[in-house]
This record gives sequence, structure tokens and C-alpha cells, in this order.
Amino acid sequence: MENDILPAIPEFAFGLPALSITQVVSWGASCCMIFGGIVPFVPQYLQIKRTDNADGFSTHVCLVLLIASTLRILFWFGHPFELPLLAQSIIMFATMMTLLRLCTNVYALNEISTTKRVFSDFDQQYFWKWSRFLDYCQFMLLFCCICALVTYLLLNNWYYIETLGFMAVFVEALLGAPQFYKNYQNQSTHGMSIPMVCFWLSGDTFKTGYFFINEAPLQFTLCGGLQVFIDISILAQVFYYRKAARYKMVIPKASLSDEHIS
Repeated sequence: MENDILPAIPEFAFGLPALSITQVVSWGASCCMIFGGIVPFVPQYLQIKRTDNADGFSTHVCLVLLIASTLRILFWFGHPFELPLLAQSIIMFATMMTLLRLCTNVYALNEISTTKRVFSDFDQQYFWKWSRFLDYCQFMLLFCCICALVTYLLLNNWYYIETLGFMAVFVEALLGAPQFYKNYQNQSTHGMSIPMVCFWLSGDTFKTGYFFINEAPLQFTLCGGLQVFIDISILAQVFYYRKAARYKMVIPKASLSDEHIS
């Protein structure tokens, strides 16, 4: 009797499924892809919230990522790619709307003019410079509806889908371009979160490698390389404008000392 019971005992034993190192690394990389894109904006969000000043941050960065995320989500319906990349786009869209709302509220607090600029005015001069967060929501709703309708009608058109995919990653590759231009206009990087750009660089480098290893569509890898180049250019601006600022401070001191000696 005992001999019949003992062999049956192992049948009730169960344990966790065996996980290989490759699977753990793959899951970790997927999590980094999903949430890593929003991490760089945390320092900038906290800085704006702490100082109640968003002048150093270009809200066109939000515009770029909102458009890129929308196009990438629509691209998935015609050319399905990895789900972590789709999840990243959805989370990025929500994050940019949150950051945009904060910037809009801060601008409203600091704005002296009582004139309200709204989306329904269709004034190109004040595009993406509206006074209310609601106007940004209206624009994005209109943009999403138009793109979704066109994609639905041309879903079986290979040329349209591939062009859509290229536009999605190319627009995202230009993420840093508005910030680069704003720094150039201000001749300074004051108000821009340097940790944000460092996170951009590390994230874009990781992302480009992820695209290459997982054999993502070629558009993703090429545009990832362009993003890395722009990130490095922005960091170069930080060092250049800091050096220029120090030089401007040294010149007046030298001239004052010369006048004192004479």
C-alpha cells in the first residue's frame, strides 16, 4: 500500500516555469522600451512644476512626439510590429498630453496679455501657441480622425503603409530639433533640463540597438541613428553656450581692470 502511495506524491508537486537568461533579458528590454521613453521627461516636468517657468522648454517637442506616436499606432494596423513598441507609443502620447497641459497652465499664470488665442481662429501665426489646453486637444482629435480615416481607406495599399511607417519614425527622429532651434534662438540652454537630454541620448542609443537586434523595420533603425546625432548636437550646445557665457563675463572684468590701472 505504501509503495503505491509514494510514487504518486510527485504528481502533486508543481513549481515555477524555468526561465532562461535570454527570456529575462528580453522581458527587461521590452519593459525598458515601453517605459524608458517617458523617463527623460520626468526631470523636465519636475523642473517646470518647481519653478513655474516653461520658457526653456520647447512645447514643439510635445507636438513632434504626439504626431509620431499617432502615426506609429496607425502604422501598426497595416504592418504589425512588436507589441512593446505599440505600448510605448500609447504611453508616450498620454505623457506628452500631460506635459503639454502643465506647460499651458504655467504659460497662463505668467501671461500678461489678456488676448486669448484659440485653435478655432485658424491663425497660422499662433499655431501651437494657444492659450487653453482644450485647443491642443481639439487639434490632436482632428489630426487623429483625419489620419485614421485615410489609413482605413488605404489600409491595403503597401506604398501608403510603408510611407506612414517611415513618416512615424522620421518625425520622431526630429524630436530634438525644436529644442535645438530654441536653444539657438536663445543663445542659451537655460531652462532646459540637461538630464532630460542625457536620458534622450542613452534611451535613443538603446532603442536603436534594440531595433537592430530585433530586426525591426529598416525605417526604425535609420531614424534611431538620426535621433542619436541630434541628441549629441544638443549636448554640444550646452558646452558651447556655457563657454560663450564665461567668455562674456571675463571680457568686462578685464576691461574694468584696465580702466582702473590707467
